[in-house]
Amino acid sequence: MKLFSLLLLAILMHTGAGAQVMNQPVADSTDILKLREAEHDFASIPQGKPVYYSFSIVNTGTTPLKLDDVHASCGCTTPEWSREAIAPGATQVIRVGYNAMAEGYFEKFITITYQSNKTKQLKIKGTVWKAPEGSAPVNAAVDFLKKQNF
Repeated sequence: MKLFSLLLLAILMHTGAGAQVMNQPVADSTDILKLREAEHDFASIPQGKPVYYSFSIVNTGTTPLKLDDVHASCGCTTPEWSREAIAPGATQVIRVGYNAMAEGYFEKFITITYQSNKTKQLKIKGTVWKAPEGSAPVNAAVDFLKKQNF
């Protein structure tokens, strides 16, 4: 029996299976707020045109869950959420708006605080392209057609 145990231990150490079991995070069974997704990529968006995305969250607990706070990392990102408690098993939406003023790549974070001391983070990202300045050029052909009496 002792030889079998040593052999099994040697095989586990050699394959790394023992290390994988030791390094896996322990799930927090008291964490009742689940995110359907934690990140959204807007890809390419125009400068100065607000964009929005709705993140879904679920109360997996057995009692109502009220969000203490939802706040963004900067003023260009605006989260909107219901101040009402989320019923057990129910889903709620956090709508995040972003108004890009600067060109280039961006990453913005939204922090959800609940049960007094727990937090989860949402992330939006993308690339802002510069919108053209001014109006479209005048089309001389349109003026010509307007003057014709058809």
